[in-house]
Amino acid sequence: MPELPEVNTVRKGFERIGLSQRIVSVQVHDDKILRNCSAEAFCKGLEGHTFRGTYRRGKYFFADLDSGASVLFHLGMTGDILYYSDEAERSKHERFCIALEDGMYIGFDDPRKFARILLLQDREAYVKEVGLGPDALTIDKSAFRAAFKGRSATAKAILLNQSLMAGIGNLYADEICYQARIHPASRAGALSTRQLNKMHQKTLDILQLAVDQDAYYKIYPDDWFWKWRDLDARPPGGKGKIMRDKVAGRTTYWIEGVQKLVK
Repeated sequence: MPELPEVNTVRKGFERIGLSQRIVSVQVHDDKILRNCSAEAFCKGLEGHTFRGTYRRGKYFFADLDSGASVLFHLGMTGDILYYSDEAERSKHERFCIALEDGMYIGFDDPRKFARILLLQDREAYVKEVGLGPDALTIDKSAFRAAFKGRSATAKAILLNQSLMAGIGNLYADEICYQARIHPASRAGALSTRQLNKMHQKTLDILQLAVDQDAYYKIYPDDWFWKWRDLDARPPGGKGKIMRDKVAGRTTYWIEGVQKLVK
């Protein structure tokens, strides 16, 4: 599932192509992708308007219209935004498309239809309603530490909790724990201030690097655990043993002998 860096890359592409162009028409091929309005209302809310900006909070990407409304693109597992100028290039899994005055099309592609597309009149009210926490790319140290304080949940469960910090998913959570040398099953409330400060800095560093590289994981640093998750692989630095189990309900990898379990 796309995490914060992947969603940010989608947002950047939208900003390059989708802004400041009048929306000529909208075609909805599958209205099941629209979660809070009809296809007719969606088309009416967009046609004749212009996307004037974007906003991202965690894994939620919003495209803001000049009317004051916003379109939420929550990508789910397989959602993506594709751009083309020839209708023959349309994806077979396109659920709707937006035609711009410069001849470009914005197509929303989603083979498994797990994405959520909403037309919102008040973006900020929606963010409050769904209870999104601070964005994980910019969360400050005090808010990060407060998310762990006194909690019996695992460290990984806190990282994945979108109401405490928004944007981290399974892969980046494992990377953060590895680089902070914290076992993902450690009890959140038992982590020291020093450990939390280190985990906070690693969170910012990892997400920023991923964002800077447009979430293209093949060029992530070779010493990232990301590239060594196969159980048969030799761990980065050759120390410890790669382990796998369920933590916080998710398949989780860590290196025994390197990441400290705090109880």
